[in-house]
Amino acid sequence: MPGVYIFKDSGGRILYIGKAKALKKRVQSYFNRPLDTKNQTMVSKIRDIEYRLTPSEAQAQILEASLIKENQPQYNIDLKDDKSFPWVRITDEEFPVVSIMRRKGRQKNDRSLSRPFSPVAYRDDKKGRDLYFGPYTNAKLLREAVKIIRRIFGFRSCKNMPEEACLYWRLRLCPAPCIKKIDSARYQEIMQRIKLFLESRYEELIKELSGQMQRAVAARNFEEAAKVRDQINALSTIGQSEGSLTSLSESEDLKNLLKLNKLPERIEAFDISNISGSEACGSMVSFFKGSPDKNNYRRFRIKTVKGIDDYKMLVEVVRRRYSRLLQNRLPLPDLVLIDGGRAHLMVADREIAALGIQLSVVSIAKEEEHIYIQGKAQPIKLKSDTPALNLIRRIRDEAHRFAISYHHLLHRKKIIGK
Repeated sequence: MPGVYIFKDSGGRILYIGKAKALKKRVQSYFNRPLDTKNQTMVSKIRDIEYRLTPSEAQAQILEASLIKENQPQYNIDLKDDKSFPWVRITDEEFPVVSIMRRKGRQKNDRSLSRPFSPVAYRDDKKGRDLYFGPYTNAKLLREAVKIIRRIFGFRSCKNMPEEACLYWRLRLCPAPCIKKIDSARYQEIMQRIKLFLESRYEELIKELSGQMQRAVAARNFEEAAKVRDQINALSTIGQSEGSLTSLSESEDLKNLLKLNKLPERIEAFDISNISGSEACGSMVSFFKGSPDKNNYRRFRIKTVKGIDDYKMLVEVVRRRYSRLLQNRLPLPDLVLIDGGRAHLMVADREIAALGIQLSVVSIAKEEEHIYIQGKAQPIKLKSDTPALNLIRRIRDEAHRFAISYHHLLHRKKIIGK
């Protein structure tokens, strides 16, 4: 699966940000092969790894560039220096042209390196100020990304405005300002959305589009509403840029999938680590608005179950978690996620009901990644790039990682007696 990986040190500072077509293989390569001195030094400082999935390597490159500009990691060199790398240019005119080019040099007043995350704007010629986004290390991937942007929004690419509409209009890749199919104000709205896309500000972009769709529906302009809906759906497979590993589109997709009354802002996920019945433990991770809320992570050493019985262990952990929340009158989560199949879902749901509370509970099977929900015997089978599944998968993986790390800690303490 393509995406972006983020190496952090013990203090949570970002050491390095990279992209990969196959995330797992790329990250493993840092730990199972000889490295040069610089990379050896970096790897020795790594204490935490985050990742953000994307549907394609091209979209991973856009996310990588914006994150590097925002965070300026110590060990990233290429994207801190814009020499020879391609950029996306948006021209300064009534109907701007979007294109890929290499910057031929920076002006004296161009402070692109001192303004992380923001698009770089500088005077390209006497006509005005063009906007540049980047740099990007791979021109081929950048071309793929710009094609994606064009399919979603459409934009003008001709150097000189023609008198007749070209093939791009018929392919719905250009809104055809040349034949007045769109006015300047609406075209500038498209440019603003492309800028948000290139800054990886997907949550803000989807909110803006959602508002436009609702206004179109209210005005009974269903053709416009359908067009905007398609843009939102396209963006929903990309929205993994803000915060840690999620976007608004994924939460909305999950809400619709589970028929929840509100967005699942607070999601708590459980996993049991029980290797050969030794040092069994459970973990609970908490995500708030799509980001890990590590202050609310909890670890549970199994106390009441002897031998190997994942179901009873899960019951114990769930009971301890929510009886404590009830006792201390603390807020309950919007959704509970269980790592397991239908049987795991049933025992967790039954224990929560026994506590006298109502919570939405789902589970995700380990191998086929089918989703089980309350009241349905058959699982939901989702495509691998479904936004809701991406969110569930990431939270499940974090719960599993947290449980395994605690199990290793308990095992180490048992061996060394500390």
